[in-house]
Amino acid sequence: MPQVMVVARNFMDMVAALPASKLDMLYDSAFICEAVLRSLPPLAKKYALQMLYVLAPVTSTAMEEWVREGYAAKHRVAIDKLLQLRVFVEVRDKRKEASYKMNQKFQGNMQKYLVDGGSLPREPLSLSITGRLPSSEDLETYALDQWERFLLQLINSSQVEKGTSFSSSMMKTFQRGLLSSRDGEAPKLTENGFQFLLMETNAQLWYIMREYISSAEERGVDPTELISFLLELSFHKLGAAYSLNTLTDVQGVAIRDLAELGLVKLQQGRKDSWFIPTQLATNLSASLSDSSSNKEGFVVVETNFRMYAYSTSKLHCEILRLFSRVEYQLPNLIVGAINKESIYGAFENGITAEQIISFLKQNAHPRVADKIPTVPENVTDQIRLWETDRNRVEMIPSHLYEDFPSKEWFEQCCDHARDHGYLLWEDSKRMRLIVRGEFHPEMREFLRRQR
Repeated sequence: MPQVMVVARNFMDMVAALPASKLDMLYDSAFICEAVLRSLPPLAKKYALQMLYVLAPVTSTAMEEWVREGYAAKHRVAIDKLLQLRVFVEVRDKRKEASYKMNQKFQGNMQKYLVDGGSLPREPLSLSITGRLPSSEDLETYALDQWERFLLQLINSSQVEKGTSFSSSMMKTFQRGLLSSRDGEAPKLTENGFQFLLMETNAQLWYIMREYISSAEERGVDPTELISFLLELSFHKLGAAYSLNTLTDVQGVAIRDLAELGLVKLQQGRKDSWFIPTQLATNLSASLSDSSSNKEGFVVVETNFRMYAYSTSKLHCEILRLFSRVEYQLPNLIVGAINKESIYGAFENGITAEQIISFLKQNAHPRVADKIPTVPENVTDQIRLWETDRNRVEMIPSHLYEDFPSKEWFEQCCDHARDHGYLLWEDSKRMRLIVRGEFHPEMREFLRRQR
């Protein structure tokens, strides 16, 4: 059965997909230029810094000499990345030989940034205005709580306390692939939604940010302005307070949406209101691998398929229910088992065996995290076997045709179905054939013409 996989891309993938004119607009900001430079692979980053004060184009032949023999593939990857992000622009001379020069806006801004440094369009508020601010631990707890509420809302709205419903713009973002709803029915998770729940936190964040930006035009917002603000947000100081009065209308709406996900914390003073970036926000300009979470795991799986999760989280319990049978829950312990019925239920929801195994490994309790294998092999092998067994037979809607008046008519129908890709099966002796269900109207029309 074909699987639709949820893919999490970081900001630079989205930046690279923008039209050239939009990319050049982004490079008006020195902070965007720095964020792009940070995201580049090491070799591409070296080329960018090497070209920073070179004004004339450099031929592709000359650049190939910058690397040793045997590294041509890495060289091409680096050049392709620089061209995708328009850090390099390709030019051709009269001999039609390819040369590369640096994007003038990117080059000028990075030169100024290196010499003068950069300053954000807003400065942190002083403690005399804000008073005591949340500690880094308090902010981390807040961010995790907000993110957990968001995921619980996706799984089951009854699990979320009153007053935590999300704005219409965020709900539209969730419905782009994660939720589906019919008239008069509550939204339900799609296959992508179930897969999303098993992803690592930072991968989930990238996915939501991608969908939030992709749906910006539907809300009347320029995606370029939104990307610029989100990347700029990643350079704000963790735990510092910034006035909401310094934001544009678009940024003000975005900051309230981000607060619902735990990327910032909003606070109100006597005269001023401010936002405080959390760790989730400051990770936005990093790559998925750079921002991978080092959170402590909580799951222990035994060879007898018993599972113990040392957690007080409602979210963890609901996620484990996606692929296991939860037997009972104590204040800090969830006890369950993995069996054929629970795994088949996960497969029905579009979750794959590899996603289940990856989740168990990523969230392994520290006592078993260093063991090899982290999850017993007989458990992982059995999960894969259940998936193979389930996918061995594929269900295809079809139509059976029989009782043909003559052998010639039967063969004409078989030839027609075979030539057009409709035919699934034929029995020449009994003059029966089966075609794909979606092509039944075409076959019916063919039979009508033959009469």
